[in-house]
Amino acid sequence: MLKRAKEKQLDPAEKERLMEERAERNAAREERERQRIAEKMAKIEQEKAEKAERERKKKLADVARLKAKEELVRTQKAQRDAKYAARKGRKKR
Repeated sequence: MLKRAKEKQLDPAEKERLMEERAERNAAREERERQRIAEKMAKIEQEKAEKAERERKKKLADVARLKAKEELVRTQKAQRDAKYAARKGRKKR
């Protein structure tokens, strides 16, 4: 067992090379992780901006809809009043 363990032991140069490779892989992985997080944050910010824009447009549409409804009611009242005035005018003759 001791003999096999000694055979498996790496020489210092090989061990140093493996450690450097591991450090490079770890650095690359961390960089990919940072990029992924940055992309995710950018996507979240973009979605927030799009949602805010949709909400703004929805509010504008609601305001326009209310104004149109008020105008319709005002027009209907004016037509009703005109019709009533016309009837009243015919009765007086």
